[in-house]
Amino acid sequence: MPRKRNEPVRLTRIYTRGGDAGQTSLGDGSRVSKLDPRIAAYGTVDELNSELGLALATPALPGELRPLLERVQNELFDLGADLCVPFVPGDERLRVAQPLIDGLERACDEFNDPLPELKSFILPGGTEASARLHVARAVCRRAERAALEADVNPLAAVYLNRLSDLLFILARAANALAGVDEPLWQPGASGGSP
Repeated sequence: MPRKRNEPVRLTRIYTRGGDAGQTSLGDGSRVSKLDPRIAAYGTVDELNSELGLALATPALPGELRPLLERVQNELFDLGADLCVPFVPGDERLRVAQPLIDGLERACDEFNDPLPELKSFILPGGTEASARLHVARAVCRRAERAALEADVNPLAAVYLNRLSDLLFILARAANALAGVDEPLWQPGASGGSP
């Protein structure tokens, strides 16, 4: 049965054996090594999306963060669709564009405004939700580095850079909304030399 226009994909069987020899297909049907930098980039974006799924599954995740994180998960699939097809400026493919980045910046401003000014570096932790968002932030930074190593849409790396900023802010917000103090770095607190 042919795929309907409103179906982005139709999978009737998950395994294909097509990748058993270390090759995989890109979104345009071309075959590349699974070690190709593009595969590393969208594979790391997939890992990031899974980390956000874990954060969303955390019962104590503040409800104020949930709609935004759900939106970001969908945007990460859009980003994966962009990364899995060789970039040609002006093509008709689904691409990360400036409005997505602008949306992240608006969310950064919205969630950062009520937070106290930073006077020290923050250690990942506090609540479980905050810790999970910090893990997602670290994976996001790795996805950004992978995108920079691949020949992809330049706005993909910009999106990931801004998303890592947002995830840092949301990790702080998760602690603040739960009334939990942020764990702060205390230089030399363990007796290291100055």
